[in-house]
Amino acid sequence: MTGGLILAAGRGSRFGSPKQLADLGGQPLIAHAADAMLALPQVQPVVVAVGANAERVAGDACLEGVEILNVPDWEEGIAASLRAGIARLDASDSVVVTLADQPFVTPQLIHRVLDHSNGSGLPARATFEGAPGHPVVIRRELFAGVKELQGDDGARDLLEAAGCVHVECAHLASGLDVDTTEDLKRARRESAAAGKESK
Repeated sequence: MTGGLILAAGRGSRFGSPKQLADLGGQPLIAHAADAMLALPQVQPVVVAVGANAERVAGDACLEGVEILNVPDWEEGIAASLRAGIARLDASDSVVVTLADQPFVTPQLIHRVLDHSNGSGLPARATFEGAPGHPVVIRRELFAGVKELQGDDGARDLLEAAGCVHVECAHLASGLDVDTTEDLKRARRESAAAGKESK
């Protein structure tokens, strides 16, 4: 059983407002992340970790089918959300982690990284032209280590020490993180271009 964890607790200080709710194609960014995760029946439950602007994110994004997890110590950094998410999903064999501000992560991309993890028995993460990104698959053997993480460094060192499989995904999707308003403009351009190509 694989649980899903979407990290959405940050303040978005560089963006200037709750970026989780920024509009892309008529949907808030976080809804794109939730839809991708919910499209995979083998991933359940799907948990969204919120912190800053928790009430707005949970209320305004209309996130049906996911569980909202409040992270009281979210200001510590990404480790707080990972610890809380893994504790909630502790009964899972593995947890696939994505970000609320990475709108182009598709169900196919998540499935690809999960397949590599399940096939190898190792943690796995997506890379985009060699650069590490998300989704990340954390296997049960690493849960205890994740619960000891501190600060804003995430689980990269833990994953690498465990032999993390790097899965190239740039041919499937853009690994764009929306951290600034300029990033959002770029995401809108990429989304519009993809829409034209599909017609």
